[in-house]
Amino acid sequence: MMESVLSPIEQYVVDYVIRLRIKNNLTQADIGVIINTKGSFVSNVENITNRAKYNLDHINALADHFDVAPRDFLPKKAFAVIDDQKD
Repeated sequence: MMESVLSPIEQYVVDYVIRLRIKNNLTQADIGVIINTKGSFVSNVENITNRAKYNLDHINALADHFDVAPRDFLPKKAFAVIDDQKD
């Protein structure tokens, strides 16, 4: 399996939206309508080799649509921060 190019927290949000989409029998195009963008953007977000991701406005629109809090899109605990910079 390929590794995501997103950070763990970015991928968590993407995975949460995928679960919501599937649970509610929605298409990528449906999510696009909810967040006022194209279904192709949602397809790019769901492709683990693409850097596209949801922003706070997208999360807010999705939270409003699904009647949940924006914080529900985030994990209960922070992911460990790894410093990739070498001295």
